Amino acid sequence: MVKKLTSKNKDYSKWYNELVVMADLAENSSVRGCMIIKPYGYAIWEKMQYFLDKMFKETGHQNAYFPLFVPKSLFEAEEKNAEGFAKECAIVTHYRLENDPDKIGKLRVDPKAKLEEELIVRPTSEAVIWNSYKNWIQSYRDLPILINQWANVVRWEMRTRLFLRTSEFLWQEGHTAHETREEAINETVMINDLYEKFAKEYMAMPVLKGIKSKSETFAGAETTYCIEALMQDGKALQAGTSHFLGQNFSKAFDVKFANKEGRLSYVWATSWGVSSRLLGALIMTHSDDNGLVLPPMLAPFQVVIVPIFKNQDELALISDLVENLKSDFLRNDISVKFDNRDKIRPGEKFALYEIQGVPIRLTLGPKDLMNKTVEIFRRDSLTKDTIKIENSVSKVSNLLKEMQKSMYNNALSFRDNNITEVDNFDDFKKVLNTKGGFISAHWDGTEKTENEIKKITKATIRCIPFGNQDEGSCVFSGNHSKQRVLFAKAY
Repeated sequence: MVKKLTSKNKDYSKWYNELVVMADLAENSSVRGCMIIKPYGYAIWEKMQYFLDKMFKETGHQNAYFPLFVPKSLFEAEEKNAEGFAKECAIVTHYRLENDPDKIGKLRVDPKAKLEEELIVRPTSEAVIWNSYKNWIQSYRDLPILINQWANVVRWEMRTRLFLRTSEFLWQEGHTAHETREEAINETVMINDLYEKFAKEYMAMPVLKGIKSKSETFAGAETTYCIEALMQDGKALQAGTSHFLGQNFSKAFDVKFANKEGRLSYVWATSWGVSSRLLGALIMTHSDDNGLVLPPMLAPFQVVIVPIFKNQDELALISDLVENLKSDFLRNDISVKFDNRDKIRPGEKFALYEIQGVPIRLTLGPKDLMNKTVEIFRRDSLTKDTIKIENSVSKVSNLLKEMQKSMYNNALSFRDNNITEVDNFDDFKKVLNTKGGFISAHWDGTEKTENEIKKITKATIRCIPFGNQDEGSCVFSGNHSKQRVLFAKAY
């Protein structure tokens, strides 16, 4: 039997950790801080990857692959980027093991096999990619370069949690090169908008768009654009970032092109990415004490059919009907699984698919065959109904669309109800400690104030929203503020 989850209202962290494991999404590996993404969890990631990849290609991007290892000298070329990631780097110093003469059957690093130059296991790929772009770009005719790669990266985290923060994780990283500053900024904004669209239309997750403060800006970037989501425990989660790199990397790697006038000019650059932490965001945006609640667009299968039978003859009759039903679903682009295992009771199957968040469950027994009906269960609302089998496809198709929309609207309502405006620091601390969520507050624009607020409350500026020209006084310093920004505690 499936174990019952800890209530998220009682212990949100424990609820999350239990859910990831019990829904068979992932587990900790033998390497501290690294995870094994199991087939069901990876199937969700594949759905995310499929839709994002399609969106990237529709906007002119191509996929490529660059090495996992970055020579230390290349990594150091852009100083701010190197400094920003230095404390998270894993480094390869030797290339061979040998038998340990003092311990039979054991191996040790061969001291004679020290690398001439140490290699960084990529925490991000700007350095190795821009070293390649130097050879690819000579003229304005070679621009723009619009490259994305699907890869893994390593950032040696001290505190880890499955999907949200691990030492190795999966992601996509786009790296583009442009002729003009304006073109590069337009690319950065377009990708941030694309991330927002993906979060809304596929994840059913509302996000807030804006830019990061200077202290939260990506190391080596001029401006970081972002989308921020709010989890059910009132903490924010950075769901995606898009960076305008200016000419920092082209200057660091001496990447110039001959412009239309024949003069040499440095290339303008962007980079952008989302990662497998989106699975954590998906879990924490929608799920409940019964398990996962998956938006239909990203569910590994949208419908599961569970037969109720006493013997193989009854199963055979149900199976004949289900095969035709499956074909009808597939013709209508509805993914379906028929669980006809005879060693597991229906109740256990119900519990499993409930905790795995399968959007729709159909149940068929001998009586249903006789009545030409099927029981339909909707995961998001935990409601049941009985419908005619002949109406199954149209009913399920409409329900899936309704569920996707309803899940987004519920999450949007929660997010909007948890954005609180405050005008002084006492209210700031009170809201943060009692209600949580996003706090809309005036900030004087200085890193000193930002750091003091973080030191006292552990809240950070999650994003500086676009189009907010509400001038006022900073909640901490009392100095002039150009606009409200959004603070929150975050993952």
